Amino acid sequence: MTTGFSNALRVEELKKRLLFTAGMLAVYRIGVAIPTPGIDGKAMQAFFEEAKNNMFGLVNLFSGGALERFSIFALGIMPYISASIIIQLLTVVVPTLERLSKEGEAGRRKITQYTRYGTVALALIQSLFISIGLEQIQAPGGGGVVYSPGWDFRLMSMITLTSGTAFIMWLGEQVTERGIGNGISLVIFAGIAASLPSAVVTTFQFMNEGELSLFVVLLVVVVMVAVIAGIIFVERGQRRIPVQYAKRVVGRRMYGGQSSHLPLKINTAGVIPPIFASSILIFPGTIASFVQHPWADRAAELLTPGNLLYNVIYVALIIFFCYFYTAVTFDPVDVAENMKKFGGYIPGIRPGKRTADFIDRILTRITLGGAIYISAVCVLPELLIRQFNVPFFFGGTALLIVVGVALDTVAQMETHLLTRNYEGFMKRGRLRGRRG
Repeated sequence: MTTGFSNALRVEELKKRLLFTAGMLAVYRIGVAIPTPGIDGKAMQAFFEEAKNNMFGLVNLFSGGALERFSIFALGIMPYISASIIIQLLTVVVPTLERLSKEGEAGRRKITQYTRYGTVALALIQSLFISIGLEQIQAPGGGGVVYSPGWDFRLMSMITLTSGTAFIMWLGEQVTERGIGNGISLVIFAGIAASLPSAVVTTFQFMNEGELSLFVVLLVVVVMVAVIAGIIFVERGQRRIPVQYAKRVVGRRMYGGQSSHLPLKINTAGVIPPIFASSILIFPGTIASFVQHPWADRAAELLTPGNLLYNVIYVALIIFFCYFYTAVTFDPVDVAENMKKFGGYIPGIRPGKRTADFIDRILTRITLGGAIYISAVCVLPELLIRQFNVPFFFGGTALLIVVGVALDTVAQMETHLLTRNYEGFMKRGRLRGRRG
């Protein structure tokens, strides 16, 4: 691993990409510390101390602690993710968007533009509800968290928070284009990873104060190690479909006649399903928490992380987005056509539609396994950890995002190294599951 990182610094382009990514993430973390005007910071932190294990705690985790400070990045990247979900769902049912998605780079740029507009609209709506809700919150000490309630504060909050979300969106796109890894995922990764030191300190404080026993802490550590090992094992798992290429004569040369395989990942969707599912559940739960009405209080209680209804909806959304995102990113018909074009075929399967149906059937089965795996990782550790009142960071959703994003980023770095004949991060220069 150390050799791999030293090799990475020898490649000038990769070195620049790494430094650019680190610089953008540093800018993001600096922005998290800049508060929005008109908020009593101490009263806000006191409120979050009591609300750390409900919906606010989950939002605060994904924002990297920005919400408890009510910083300019308090909304985080969730409005962008919600807008992306809406646009992708509309692409399936709206013919105009469906045509744009098939028009190559120009169509994708247009869809990205619509996603940005949707992000701004959602950020304005969310920031308005949050600012109204903050005016009604009473800190544990008895005072309010807003110095001067009213439309001046609301408009200032809407402008500030929406601008912060737009900046994070731009920052993530810049990291994807000019840095290394997926920028949006890395922003979430940075926010969660930044919570690790405080989570560890809080855990030791609980242990010293007698709220957590040494046995419980050791059990949490064992669960974390087991979950991380399971994530790495499954994320590198593949279903390899054998592919045979027929011999072709082009000019005076003969091509083909070789055997290969089509690798299908068990978890094709990666960390996208839990992120999408969390963002959908956070939006109504957050708004319901700020509305002073009996039915809103009941809705906020039912949509609290750890609640039975929350977990059922969460698992259902994860399974849905596993299949949905896999269908968006992997088209068996295109794969079968490309295979047929280059003289490839699956032994025992007729090229064309039969091959597409065969690949689709296998993909459907392994996607179900991947969806069950993601659901188990995200829900089961959460139930155990909530039973013992351990900080949010040690939950399965956070671990899945951190480990998954780290693996994808390292894989992209290794690709840069292998294309320049440098040894990668793992032995023989390849990550497990990426051989062949």
